[in-house]
Amino acid sequence: MALFHVTRYSGPEAAGAEAEAEADGRARALLERLRCRARERQLQKQPPQQEPSEPAEAAQTAQAAGKRRRRPRRTRRRKSGGAPGSPHAPPCKRRKADDEDEDAGAGGASRGGAGHWDSGPRGADAPPRPRFCRAESSEEAPAGNSVGAEAAGSPEGQGGPPPEEASGPPAHALVLGGFGRSKAPKVQPFLPAWLAEPSCVGKNVTEGLVSIEDIPEVHPDLQKRLRAQGISSYFPVQAAVIPALLESTANGFLVSRGGYRPSDLCVSAPTGSGKTLAFVIPVVQALLRRAVCQVRALVVLPTKELAQQVSSVFSVYADATPLRVALLTGQKSLAKEQESLVQDTADGFRCLADIVVATPGRLVDHVEQTPGFSLQHLRFLVIDEADRVIDSMHQSWLPRVLAAAFPSEGTRDPFALLQRTQPRAVTAASVCCPQMPLQKLLFSATLTQNPEKLQQLGLYRPRLFSTGSVHGGPRDADVDGDGDSGGKYTFPAGLTHRYVPCSLRLKPLVVLHLILEMNLSRVLCFTNSRENSHRLFLLVQAFGGVRVAEFSSRYGPGSRKRILKRFQQGKIQLLISTDATARGIDVQGVQLVVNYDAPQYLRTYVHRVGRTARAGKSGQAFTLLLKVQERRFVRMLREGGVPGLERHDAPSELLQPLAPRYQEALSQLESAVREERKQKAA
Repeated sequence: MALFHVTRYSGPEAAGAEAEAEADGRARALLERLRCRARERQLQKQPPQQEPSEPAEAAQTAQAAGKRRRRPRRTRRRKSGGAPGSPHAPPCKRRKADDEDEDAGAGGASRGGAGHWDSGPRGADAPPRPRFCRAESSEEAPAGNSVGAEAAGSPEGQGGPPPEEASGPPAHALVLGGFGRSKAPKVQPFLPAWLAEPSCVGKNVTEGLVSIEDIPEVHPDLQKRLRAQGISSYFPVQAAVIPALLESTANGFLVSRGGYRPSDLCVSAPTGSGKTLAFVIPVVQALLRRAVCQVRALVVLPTKELAQQVSSVFSVYADATPLRVALLTGQKSLAKEQESLVQDTADGFRCLADIVVATPGRLVDHVEQTPGFSLQHLRFLVIDEADRVIDSMHQSWLPRVLAAAFPSEGTRDPFALLQRTQPRAVTAASVCCPQMPLQKLLFSATLTQNPEKLQQLGLYRPRLFSTGSVHGGPRDADVDGDGDSGGKYTFPAGLTHRYVPCSLRLKPLVVLHLILEMNLSRVLCFTNSRENSHRLFLLVQAFGGVRVAEFSSRYGPGSRKRILKRFQQGKIQLLISTDATARGIDVQGVQLVVNYDAPQYLRTYVHRVGRTARAGKSGQAFTLLLKVQERRFVRMLREGGVPGLERHDAPSELLQPLAPRYQEALSQLESAVREERKQKAA
């Protein structure tokens, strides 16, 4: 690498012999000093040996210099180009203070190293001009370059502190250590105002009851029907939601209040708090004034059993009215369900249902395959168990329903009144022609507060009724650890939560012990799979002494309906089920819920244990946990706001009397499973 010395000059005619001689002297002094330091560095790197003679020493030095010349320049620069004060800097740099006098005398030459400009003392007429001096060897060039950089940047040449004081670490150096574990603050996302500030509703259904007479907006005929069903007071959720819905239909279902579109409603309340009746009463009352039968209300539910239950409630309160209710769940053939929806007459198709209760898949089938089935007059779209239905949005049932409710120009009925168009911004032009609004009503015990998921529903100025505290961030039931201090969800006040640590081998024995010890008449047991439900059913059946039945997709809709009816009548003591009955099924008198398999998510736990302690009654929930599941499950429930979680131990001395019969049942189970496999293979 070449070493250059550059000087400035102001004009071509001002050059002088003195300036050139002075520059040559500084360059020679610099080169000589570089040679000396290179020799010293080479001698220090050589291992200590016996002192050779002068000719031998000269030969070794020449040989070492030749070897160093043959090394790549980049490697040489990396070895000798350490920063001043660093441990990798060459020894000659760390002995800067020893050569202080010499550096002071040749300060101009140092500052005139590679990449620097010399502005040394010159005469007034001496024009500084660039002058170049090449180093004699490649070994000395990197060292000279480093020394020049050291001289140019040393605090001594700039009047700063001596090198000894500046040898410490720089101010920006990273200090390792101090990695103490600290909990990062939780980020609370910004929520829309309607989610951050909901209308709070009392969570205890036994307190804050409102008498039927205190809500005079309810039709007198419906009040009589309520009394006939043994209902004299409204639960807190019903007392808050029913007046809000009736207010939007005060001027009839065709035009909302003031001619404006009504707000959509979202209701998040515990299981068994009366959410079904909260939308049945207003919908039936709003449609009492209808003159022509059209589909005005559509109720979408995730399961067939839940849809059948809601349809029966509608039938009870629409029995003495001209309103007709249709159930679309696939339990009947498509042709039979079409007969309950439309009738083909000489004048065209005639609608036969005012209220349709359906599951998403079957609803899409009728929208696409049933001639004459129209949703152009739809006024209420009710989505019960909304979080479960939102999870099935991949089926694209909602866009198809909205497309049928807001038809394009070519598919509209030319004789229909109050033609409906797609919702748009509210302006003077958009409200000049009144049209029948479509109001969405969402109900769930585990309603998500994730705006991204709710945005799929296209809610219009929504209003939230919630029994929980005001939440600071979106909650998703499938994600653990995102609840706030107030808990994610609310649970019935009369529900007791317990968990039982046990081994996998003793789980069936613990279930039998709980049933026989407590002497309960209705126990609902949940498993995570159909296979587990079937094997536990066979084991309990072989054990004997317990009236047991299985409820899963192994049976058809008719068989499941009969099993559920027998369980409600008390003819079945233990019903072993998958999560098919965990959603909204209202079975009167369930005293105990047993989670044979621990639920993976908090939302699943909420709906399972919600089958007991309904309508202000008391109930118990037991969860069987393996040792590896205990810590995670307890943390999940505590973060979810489960009140008073207790541990319940099942000592071995209490299980010992059941052990002989249990062993016999295990052997019978093995034989039954083997026989079933043979039948499947055949």
